Amino acid sequence: MEIIKCQKLINNSLFFPIVMWLTSRLTITIAMLVFAPLLPIPTDGMKATFSWDIFYAFDSLHYEKIATSGYNFSIHEKEYSVAFFPLFPLLIHSFMMFGLPFKVAGILVNNLAFLIALLVLYSWVNEFYSKSAARWTTAVFTWFPASLFCTVIYSEGLYLLFSTAALRAFDKKQSAWVALWGAIATAARPTGIALIPAFLLTSWQEKRGIKFYLASLATSGGLFIYSLYCQIKFGDALAFIHAQKAWRPSLGFDWQSWLRIIMQITIGPVNTVSGYLKDPWYPLLFMIIVISSYLLWYFRKILGSVKVDYGFYALILFLWLLGGDPLINAVPILGGAYLLWHLRTQLTPITLIHGFSALALILASGGTWSLNRIAYGIISLSVALGVLLSRYPRWGYMSIGFFAILVITFSIRFAQKLWVA
Repeated sequence: MEIIKCQKLINNSLFFPIVMWLTSRLTITIAMLVFAPLLPIPTDGMKATFSWDIFYAFDSLHYEKIATSGYNFSIHEKEYSVAFFPLFPLLIHSFMMFGLPFKVAGILVNNLAFLIALLVLYSWVNEFYSKSAARWTTAVFTWFPASLFCTVIYSEGLYLLFSTAALRAFDKKQSAWVALWGAIATAARPTGIALIPAFLLTSWQEKRGIKFYLASLATSGGLFIYSLYCQIKFGDALAFIHAQKAWRPSLGFDWQSWLRIIMQITIGPVNTVSGYLKDPWYPLLFMIIVISSYLLWYFRKILGSVKVDYGFYALILFLWLLGGDPLINAVPILGGAYLLWHLRTQLTPITLIHGFSALALILASGGTWSLNRIAYGIISLSVALGVLLSRYPRWGYMSIGFFAILVITFSIRFAQKLWVA
């Protein structure tokens, strides 16, 4: 009887995402609160301490200022808090009204939203793909390195919750929920804007009818209300876009920054900066990895799938150690685009179109900051990778293992106030 009860528990749609959420969040918390304080102070960072401060850095400062003092915008005084959308600080402020400190409220809002997002995601993928795909997508979603930002005081968890709910509602043909969840998502993060063209294009492709066109347009409700607020308070309805100049000097595809990233990956950061072959070992090692990859693929039938898989996994680890942050930044964007195209006939239309719409928005944003974190916010990429890994479980286990190494590394760096994404 006990075995039957355990089996029923495992089969319960709530059990798997909750376990994934709990184990991944515990891993991140232990890395930040236990391991990081034991390490020496990094050159450009700070000593990690066993406190709530460990979850507070970078964008967290802006959210605290908004939640406690409201918005400010002045290019001359370099006040750019208006670039951060209002839903997250508004909810934090609501929690603070019950006596919670900002840091506790911010951690609670982000982590609870992420947990609910996982439950919604699992339900969506399980219904429209398969249980195996739902489990792998959930595993990818919880262990991907940038999922760190669903634990610290950032708005990722909240945005992922409402964007996932909106996409699920669209697949379930629930126009009213599409409008509601989509409008809330566009009040959470600027990347929510990608939902609007995605819903409109998919409504046209599937001939959904007038109510879905209206629901798609209603998705812009959160953006419209925030824009109206900016107009009333600052006299600039697009203040949140103009504030982006603090990070992105101009809109449009920043080909120079992308070229720099590609050069850093292929010939190395030292050679890219110096403009000549100052470090000959980097391009040599890169070529060895490329040639080894080709030989593994060429002799794949002779070596067998197991040796080839583990061989590629070892080469990926070496490439990560060699390429570092530029590689981690570029792969989610370039690899994500290829993955969507590769699975274009196997994903639901809204999943596919939203993925490409969000990637197009990133490329047109005029910068290459925080690419891996922003790409993580494109739920379509996690779904696509989950669908792929459900067919190749060996690669799935290796990928999750690699992600776990990265998420621990990211967590320690964030705790030491070192830039992550």
